Amino acid sequence: MVVRIERKGLYQEVADRLRDMIQKGELQPGQWVDEVSLTESLGISRTPLREALKVLVAEGLLYMKPRHGCFVNELTAQDLEEIFPLMAMLEGRCAFEAASKATDADLARLEPLHAELRRFAMQGDVNQYYAANVRIHTAIQDLAANRWLSDLINNLRQVLGLFRHRSLKHPGRIDQSYQEHTAIFEAIKARDPERAETVTREHLMNQLDALRKLSEQDSVMQGRGIEQPSVITN
Repeated sequence: MVVRIERKGLYQEVADRLRDMIQKGELQPGQWVDEVSLTESLGISRTPLREALKVLVAEGLLYMKPRHGCFVNELTAQDLEEIFPLMAMLEGRCAFEAASKATDADLARLEPLHAELRRFAMQGDVNQYYAANVRIHTAIQDLAANRWLSDLINNLRQVLGLFRHRSLKHPGRIDQSYQEHTAIFEAIKARDPERAETVTREHLMNQLDALRKLSEQDSVMQGRGIEQPSVITN
C-alpha cells in the first residue's frame, strides 16, 4: 500500500510566514494588514493570502473588521490578566505529567536545549532566547504526551505570542527566566511532579508580572511626554 504524503498547502505556508512576522514585530498589534502589499512581497495571489488570514483570525492573532479588512489583534491588560493564570495552570499540569513520564533518554534530549537557552541568556539576545524558550516548552509538552492538554496550550500560546516575549525586555528578566527554567528542569530530572508544576506556574506568573511592570513604566514615560511603544493596551 502506497501512503501519499501531502505537501503543505500554500495558504498554510503563508500562515506560517504571517505568524513569524507577527512574532518578530514586523506586523504590530493594531496594524492593518495590507493585502496588496503582502501579495507583492510574498509573490502570491489573493486567494492563499485570504485563506491564511482566516486561519490566523481563528487562532486569535488577527481580527476582521467589516469593510475595513484584517488587523493584528491587540490584547488588553485584562486579557493578559485572564489568560496568563489559565496558561500557568495548563503548563503547570504539563510539567507535572512530564516529570511523571520522563525517561533518562528524554532528559538527555532536554540538556542541549537548556545549554542553548543559557547561551542566549548570557548574550542577552531576546529574540533567540524567546525562540529557545518556546522549543523547551514544546519539548516538555511532548514529554507530557497529552494531546488534549497540548492542543489547549498551543491555541493560547499563539495568542500570547503577541506579548509574551516582551516580558524579556524588563531589566533582569532574561536571567530570572533562565533560573526559573533551570528549576523546572531540575524538578523534572528529580521526577518530582508537584515541584515541576509549582515552579512552572510561578514561571508563567512572573512573565505576567514583568509585563505589568513594563506597562507601568510606559505609563510613567507617557505621563512625562516621552513616547514609548505600548506593551499592553488598556
